[in-house]
Amino acid sequence: MTRLSVNINKIATLRNARGGNNPDLIQVAKDCEKYGAEGITVHPRPDERHITKKDVYDLKQIVTTEFNIEGYPDERYIQIIKDIKPAQATLVPDAPDQLTSNHGWDTIKNKEFLQKIIKELKPICRVSLFVDANEDMIRGAKECGADRVELYTQSYAEDFAKNKEEAIKPFVYAAKIAEECGLGLNAGHDLSLENLQYFCQNIPNLLEVSIGHALICDALYLGLENTIKQYKDKVK
Repeated sequence: MTRLSVNINKIATLRNARGGNNPDLIQVAKDCEKYGAEGITVHPRPDERHITKKDVYDLKQIVTTEFNIEGYPDERYIQIIKDIKPAQATLVPDAPDQLTSNHGWDTIKNKEFLQKIIKELKPICRVSLFVDANEDMIRGAKECGADRVELYTQSYAEDFAKNKEEAIKPFVYAAKIAEECGLGLNAGHDLSLENLQYFCQNIPNLLEVSIGHALICDALYLGLENTIKQYKDKVK
């Protein structure tokens, strides 16, 4: 069964736009879990433009489902993981000033670096690497010592409306390679109510989807409880 992890970065973005504590990030995380989310995802970037370091420590006290912390594995991030001990650390290759994740790791070029980081983090939590739907990068993730890979799904989302059968093909193959390597499989980026069900139907070994932007946008119109229910219906 595929789990739904709600990325609450955008809630923090909205709060930070005016200062104060409205919307209340902690309450939103509690509500997401109450309404059926099986995980909470955050990405505490160094510039703290959305999730702050304090947010992560506050969330540690209340998250009862799987806590997934994304980030570039610099010294700051590694210390957060050591302190929080989340269920999962998802390593992304983002530059500090990057707007959003837009590519996966080159697990071959960065093999030595990633092996060192993963060796340090694996005694603490499950480690997932953000990768493109590319056979070499997935096999490289296995060699780096990762427990899972998270497939970067933007190309699928962009091509879905044009030809969904063609859009899904690289991901079906990528999922097969991950399974062959003994890697758990996650996915995320631009998955939505429009394209999520088809993706899940065609990737039977998909363990988790992490969804933030589209889900929070939908919640503005549908309400958070109804939105999470609809997303959960799509992953069933």
